[in-house]
Amino acid sequence: MLVTKPYRRERAVEYAKRWALDRNPLFVDFTGFGGNCTNFVSQAVLAGSCTMNYTPDFGWYFISAEDRAPAWSSVEYFYDFFTETPSFASKNGGIGPYAREVTREEATLGDVIQYANSMGDWYHTVLITGFDGDEILVSAQSDNALDRPLSSYRNAVQKRFLHIEGVRIEIDDDVCFETLLSGAAMGDETPIEEPPSPEEEDTST
Repeated sequence: MLVTKPYRRERAVEYAKRWALDRNPLFVDFTGFGGNCTNFVSQAVLAGSCTMNYTPDFGWYFISAEDRAPAWSSVEYFYDFFTETPSFASKNGGIGPYAREVTREEATLGDVIQYANSMGDWYHTVLITGFDGDEILVSAQSDNALDRPLSSYRNAVQKRFLHIEGVRIEIDDDVCFETLLSGAAMGDETPIEEPPSPEEEDTST
């Protein structure tokens, strides 16, 4: 059964600020090999969700450079996974963070922005990490940026704003029901303690 938990925006932002100008050794750095921008934003979103989707091809996960979902490090596939385009939503199981495309005014801390060039190619992914009045500040990698003004990206002819709404996780409540029904455990698999016999009770005052 899928349930939804909150996306921890403050954790995503803290992660992005910590690693924007550096590289987390837990992940491969794709700078110079197609770019590291979406890989970095995926890391930050993971810090705010702590949930991956391990569905082959249509999921969102990173295990190694050779074993990762396209959505983890590709601008377009990231968008497809998070906005649940039809080709992805029916196949990824719904687990993991999810988003909807919103206006600039609706975007907030921890949300994602993607840029397209004059040819209409979506080429860059960044994370919103602050505001300076009406100016949005973003952090990114490939071209390392920490709280860079959104307006400074001159080549970004188009922008799309992805508001992360929550994180779907899967829980198994069948175990809870079966163990509770049988009198074996209370759902967290903690054995139910027998009440003390009269002779074991503490009658001291």
